[in-house]
Amino acid sequence: MKRQAASKAASSKSEETRTRVLEAALSTFRERGFGRATMREIAAAANVATGAAYYYFESKDAIVMAFYERSTNDMAPVIEATLGSSRRLEERLRGIITAKFEEFAANRTLLAALTAHTDPEHPLSPFSTETAHIRNADVAFFERAVKDSKVKLPASVAPYLPRLLWMYQMGLILFWVYDRSPEQQRTKILFDKTLKMLLLTLKIAGIPLLRPLHRLAGELLEAVYGEAS
Repeated sequence: MKRQAASKAASSKSEETRTRVLEAALSTFRERGFGRATMREIAAAANVATGAAYYYFESKDAIVMAFYERSTNDMAPVIEATLGSSRRLEERLRGIITAKFEEFAANRTLLAALTAHTDPEHPLSPFSTETAHIRNADVAFFERAVKDSKVKLPASVAPYLPRLLWMYQMGLILFWVYDRSPEQQRTKILFDKTLKMLLLTLKIAGIPLLRPLHRLAGELLEAVYGEAS
């Protein structure tokens, strides 16, 4: 029993130290910038030895990955509540994307710095293999948002909608991190207007007259996502 208690206490202390290093890193990134910040500075801010900082995170990239994962976990209950409170696609999309803005608000400058890493070959890219588990979890939320709503789409387009909505979200976030207008008012206007346009487009997508466009859209999406036979 004593060994179990000691092991539990050690594990708790280790997790507290890891969290302290992560928080210190985010604070240092905000103050110094991601590129200029060093692991030595992060360790000093966390009041731990440099070696201890490296014990928990082997690099600044590892810290950012932990930041991504923690943010995803923190947002999950908020997004679950949004999906559970309404079946209207508009409310669901507003809720999911607004949760992202609120979660990342304190770290806009860090996200801006990370936009330099969009190449899928870079581990911190939102399109990389290393971030696939985060991306897939996010796309799954959009899939659920669409599934229980009343949106009806052509069979050639419907399978791609969750991924297209994820891309729409990423475009909004990219605009937001560089938006210098007061309280990012331009982003709010962009979000509101484009979401209404998106919903209108989805509403008229099922019109039979547009079937030739459905086929072309399906072929285009197959090519873009590398799924053409």
